[in-house]
Amino acid sequence: MQQTQAEESGALTAAGPVNGHADRSPQWLREARAAAWGTFTTLPMPARTDEHWRFANLKTLDLSPFKQPLPLDEAARNGLRARSRGLENVAGRMVFGNDQLLSRDVFSEQLRQKGVIWLPLEEAAVEHPELFRKHFMREEAILGGKKFAALHQSQTRAGTFLYIPRGVEIELPLETFHWLSGSRGSCFPHTLIVADEMAKATVIDRFSSADSDSEGLACGVNDLWLGAGSQLTYLCVQDWSRKTLAFQINSTVVGRDATAKALTLNLGGSHIRSESVSHLRFAGGRSDMLAVSLADGSQEFDQRAFQIHEAPHTASDLLYKNSLDGQSRSIFSGLIRVDPGAHQTDAYQKVRNLLLSDDAEANSAPGLEIEADDVRCTHGATSGQIEAEELFYLQSRGINRTDAQRLIVFGFVQEVIDRLGHDAITSGLSELVHAKFKDSPRLP
Repeated sequence: MQQTQAEESGALTAAGPVNGHADRSPQWLREARAAAWGTFTTLPMPARTDEHWRFANLKTLDLSPFKQPLPLDEAARNGLRARSRGLENVAGRMVFGNDQLLSRDVFSEQLRQKGVIWLPLEEAAVEHPELFRKHFMREEAILGGKKFAALHQSQTRAGTFLYIPRGVEIELPLETFHWLSGSRGSCFPHTLIVADEMAKATVIDRFSSADSDSEGLACGVNDLWLGAGSQLTYLCVQDWSRKTLAFQINSTVVGRDATAKALTLNLGGSHIRSESVSHLRFAGGRSDMLAVSLADGSQEFDQRAFQIHEAPHTASDLLYKNSLDGQSRSIFSGLIRVDPGAHQTDAYQKVRNLLLSDDAEANSAPGLEIEADDVRCTHGATSGQIEAEELFYLQSRGINRTDAQRLIVFGFVQEVIDRLGHDAITSGLSELVHAKFKDSPRLP
């Protein structure tokens, strides 16, 4: 039966002031929000017949229980600031709670003098309107999430805007924390990065729930724009509560001879839907799309990816690894498309699922669509359990069965994490992987 607008939106409404703060957004952005809300309420919820939602458990997509971003008192804000611990050395750090800016570390004056802009989203829209408007949500959601992208655009105020001028390198990472606090609250984080020619940066977004047992809704979007010869590394570390429904829509546009590397680490959430699209629009561009998902209990990680080669001499490499225990599920649907004239494309797509339980389920559907000559494109997906020989080998050297299983899983996912090539970040991500196993009785 078709849901009504009220049933679909529940307590969510057209965006107003967040946590009592006045809306300083420019007129065009307020109008865009209003139009997006109309789109959201008009578009139907996903149906079982939608190919982009194949295998997904659509019963989890009920938005009616969730409320607008909830206000935070001073004690809650102080607590979230104190818990926002990431890398020891960063170029800057911002902390958001329920879509409210809680703190930002002083940004390097040297970087400011070089023209680097790193601002909260609302400030950037006011202070740099032309640059912001040129890049903000310019790419359409094409993997099934158009309704949720519209919901995001209708609500979003929290997030970061980063502009790196031509030839500037930000040596230390920039780090942002997004917290979701309170029962049945929501948040709509946004990251907009514009790297000019020959620029270089690393950006980390961390998404967490303040309460491990609270229901929540998170609906985020990333816009990543790479100019000619630029290099951008982007990390998404997701550790929502086990009762959080989350959508993450990622768009990357890669310029000539530019290199984009993105890694997502999925730890928490009940149902996590991610859509990632890489547009390789100019010769020499490269995109590495990486993900590690550790699922247990009844968690479902639904991942959709699209590698679009629009120009010749471009490369992309997708590697997703999923570890599944309990009655958890993973879904992967990916496509490599090579447009006419995009000759000498080099594209790779691989998904590997490690099943730790007889009740776990992995669904994988990689694909190719090639309309050019002289290309090299490969894709594949594998699913399997831990090999008995591997366990025997480790146990024969005095390692107990539980520790042996953990070592095998750590080695399985570490290959992806090591692709970052950054010791401090790699070490931090590895610690999170170990913590997930330690805190979860369902994992071996």
